[in-house]
Formats: sequence, C-alpha cells, structure tokens
Amino acid sequence: MIIVGHPWIKNSRFCKVFSIEDIKNSQAKDIVLLEPLVDSHSYAAHCQANNIAFAVVANTLDDALFANALGAKYIICEEDDALMIQPIAQEYLFDTRILVLIHSEKEISKIARGGVDGVIFSEAIC
Repeated sequence: MIIVGHPWIKNSRFCKVFSIEDIKNSQAKDIVLLEPLVDSHSYAAHCQANNIAFAVVANTLDDALFANALGAKYIICEEDDALMIQPIAQEYLFDTRILVLIHSEKEISKIARGGVDGVIFSEAIC
C-alpha cells in the first residue's frame, strides 16, 4: 500500500498548479497536482509530453479513465469513488495508482481493506 504524507515516510510533495508556468516552476521531484481534469487536460498533456510526474483529482470514472490514458502517475479521490474506480483500474491494468485523500491515520487500515492502492494525507498537498 502506498502511504503519502505520513511523517514516518518520505515522499515527493504534491503541488497544485494552475498554469504551464506553475508547472515549469515546480521542482523536479514534485508531483504536479491537476484539478479538475476538465479544466486541466491541456496541462496533463504538457506533463505527459515533458515526462513530468503528475496526479489528477478525479470525481468520476470517466475522469479516472482519461487520467490514466493521459499518463497520470496518481489519481486522488474520495473513498467512495476509489472503491468504484479501483476494480476497473485493476481490470484494465492501469499504470496510474489510486489514492484516497485522508485526514487521519485511523483511516489507513479501512482503505487497505477496500483494496485501494494507497492513501494521501491532506497535509501532503501544497
């Protein structure tokens, strides 16, 4: 299970961006965070073309399918959405990993029992 943002585990930062300039100003080890995909698909294409790791916030299965097709490293979503998306991601062998946004360490085991790829603490997003 992937755990992002816990103080015991060193991870890349997830940084929200709102323009190509923001992407260019991000650090090489940062994960660029795009949201929502309907407004940021051109940024996703830019990231894909330039081998920049990025994550997408997804609220629907369609968003998740497009995020995977665009080469997102991660899809971040709420638990209910993740439980619906994860089996499809496994069926189609997504390269993209599904992360549930959490606010407490107590949520980790619940998400793990649901078979989701991982979790991300809200504090891990800048």
